[in-house]
Amino acid sequence: MWLVFFRIFVLFVLVNAGYFYIPNPWGPVVGAGLGALAGLIVIGLEIKTRSVPGHQLVGALVGGVTGLIGAHLTWGALRGVELFGEHFFHVLLVVILIYMGIAVGAQHGEWFEPARIIAAFRDSASLHQYKILDTSVIIDGRIADICETGFLEGTLVAPQFVLRELQQVADSTDSLKRNRGRRGLDILQKVQKMGNVHVQIVETDFPEVREVDLKLIELARKMSGKIVTTDFNLNKVAQLRGVSVLNINELANSLKPVVLPGEIMRVFILKEGKEQGQGVGYLDDGTMVVVDQGKRALGKTIEVSVTSVLQTTAGKMIFCRWPEAGTAETETGRFRIPERAERLRDGRTRTERFPPVTGPVGTPSAAAESVREGVTEEAAGELPKAAD
Repeated sequence: MWLVFFRIFVLFVLVNAGYFYIPNPWGPVVGAGLGALAGLIVIGLEIKTRSVPGHQLVGALVGGVTGLIGAHLTWGALRGVELFGEHFFHVLLVVILIYMGIAVGAQHGEWFEPARIIAAFRDSASLHQYKILDTSVIIDGRIADICETGFLEGTLVAPQFVLRELQQVADSTDSLKRNRGRRGLDILQKVQKMGNVHVQIVETDFPEVREVDLKLIELARKMSGKIVTTDFNLNKVAQLRGVSVLNINELANSLKPVVLPGEIMRVFILKEGKEQGQGVGYLDDGTMVVVDQGKRALGKTIEVSVTSVLQTTAGKMIFCRWPEAGTAETETGRFRIPERAERLRDGRTRTERFPPVTGPVGTPSAAAESVREGVTEEAAGELPKAAD
């Protein structure tokens, strides 16, 4: 409602201005008509622009003002130059630059969206979020996968003293260390080729500091950055000195699946545990699973029930119980019964098949007692015949 009154007010002002100031040679009445026409044009433009997105209006406004400033500066540079039709060229220059500014600004008005402006400032600020790479994290190799997924922002810094240490590992006489060093160089080269990652090699060194770990801490302090590592000791020392650390091992542990007591899982029993009767298996992510009474299922995949979870800095351990352990033990004991029954060909008991054998005085012999006590059929067949 207030917009209608404002439109009427604009018309009233323009009509009075045309009537009293007479902007034409035909009298105040024609001036009032011109004022009314100008007011209607302004209201029509206002109604038309209501359907235009706000960022396009801002872009057109910024473009128009930029074109006007450009026209003023250009004409100031040409002032003093004798031109034929000077006023025409002046008007032409102003109109073209203002028109181009409005057209380009309205066409690319999304540049002026608040979200894009904030994102532009954030992106420029994120470039200064330095992540200083340690030798261990380069050799580890998982940093390349993390960078490829886009979860690591900012600039990755590879100090020159870290590269020297990496080169020394690659030139080692030990084949294992040499392969690890070469792998680290390949990983760093792979990260450099990624388009979404900015890698910076710095020459900053601290000659008074000998240990590489302490140099990393000093560099992180100087650049206000964070150390990316897999070294547990460096992690603790850096935290004690007030330097932020990103530990890849802690990230990997936090991404492991969460299990709760009582859940059922399938695990392959790979080896025996330290305690008596324990079996040890591993999940796909390397999590150790300790199964109580799982030794009996060595080399098999069984279903176990989670009893507790132990989270440590080195990793996660899951303790489980094998519900079928008691059943398996009972079945193992029952296997002896069919074996005994198989030895008895006609299903009779030992006493029925081999009657009591008596000695000369009518007492059972030792062999007959042995049959009753559970000797095998073969042993029973070798018993001496009783005396008549």
